[in-house]
Amino acid sequence: MPINIDRLDEEPADVLDLKEGTQPYRIVRFLAANDDKAYTQTELHEETGIKRGSVGAVLSRLENRGLVRHQGRYWAIAEDDRLASYAAQRGASSSSTTDDYYGEE
Repeated sequence: MPINIDRLDEEPADVLDLKEGTQPYRIVRFLAANDDKAYTQTELHEETGIKRGSVGAVLSRLENRGLVRHQGRYWAIAEDDRLASYAAQRGASSSSTTDDYYGEE
């Protein structure tokens, strides 16, 4: 189905709509959780379990969406307020499932 040509230049509303379990989701989740570091494609492959040959293509698509950035061989989460919020939400949801409430007095 064709779209209006004006939509090509607009930022997609679903830029952060990453489906859980997909390769882009896994990379963004990992980089957001480790936002103080940058990684090579090989390191991302090792950390996420994504096939080595697929990591570069995923990173390129994420970069086009403004979700990751790179310098030379190293990739990191983009500097974007939306991603900080995304990382905080991910951290809150994962900590709520791993908090140990037993033994509290």
